Amino acid sequence: MNKAELVDRIAQRAGLTKKDARKALDATVDIIAEALGTNEPVLLTGFGKFEVRARKRSQRINPQTQKRITVPEKVVPAFKPGKNLKTLVGKKLKAVEERGELKVKKA
Repeated sequence: MNKAELVDRIAQRAGLTKKDARKALDATVDIIAEALGTNEPVLLTGFGKFEVRARKRSQRINPQTQKRITVPEKVVPAFKPGKNLKTLVGKKLKAVEERGELKVKKA
C-alpha cells in the first residue's frame, strides 16, 4: 500500500475528504518524526512503539571494491510492534517454506 492508497482508506473509514485525510496523515507523520528527532518515543498502545536506537560502529565490505570499510556509529529510527498488532498479523498470515525460501501466505 502506498501513501495515496492509505489516504483513500483513511478518508473512507473516518468519513473525511481525501484532502483532510492527507492533512491528518501528514500531520501524524510530521509529529512522529519531530518526536523521534528529540529522542522522544511515540507509543501507540496496541499498535507499537516508534523510537530511536543507537548502532555501534561496524566493519563492512564494499561490494564494488571488496575493501573493508568502517561504518561509524549512528542513530536510526526503529519500530517495535505491539502485542495487538503481532496477534492480528499472526492470525491472518503464516510463514511457509517454498523451494528453500520462507514466504508469507494468508492463513
